[in-house]
Amino acid sequence: MTISMYTASVPVFTQMLDSLSDVLKKAEEHAIAKNIAPEVFLQARLFPDMFALIRQVQIAADFAKSVAGRLAETDLPVYEDNEQTFADLQARIAKTKAFITSLDVARFIGSEERDIILRPGTPKEKKLNGQTYLLQYGLPQFFFHVTTTYAILRHNGVVLGKKDFMGAY
Repeated sequence: MTISMYTASVPVFTQMLDSLSDVLKKAEEHAIAKNIAPEVFLQARLFPDMFALIRQVQIAADFAKSVAGRLAETDLPVYEDNEQTFADLQARIAKTKAFITSLDVARFIGSEERDIILRPGTPKEKKLNGQTYLLQYGLPQFFFHVTTTYAILRHNGVVLGKKDFMGAY
């Protein structure tokens, strides 16, 4: 039995974007309940050389939209990366979900063999087939940034557990 590239991507991204949204809601509620300025969480990072929470969420959303969009061979929406609040991050997640769930399932057919070129025209250019791009690059990158967001919030006292990370499946 085979699994489609659509099934291996869009539903996974959607599940985790939903859980990311829920985790951010819990963080905002925690900040309000504990009288903590939201910026404390939004600018938090696990280590000085890592991106802050806002950037982690932006990158997670970027991977969801770019991986799904490239596999479906469609133009990618451009986001300005100007989010500053929990509401801004929720809006970014919502528009990312709206984009990826609007993609036609049929456009994913054959994408496992489709060439995906990362950073074209640069010294870091890399060509991967769609399956390698999704399974060995896109999903791991996406999960790294979702996990790091969860870890930043958990480290800063937001009460979260594995069920919060996993979301509904």
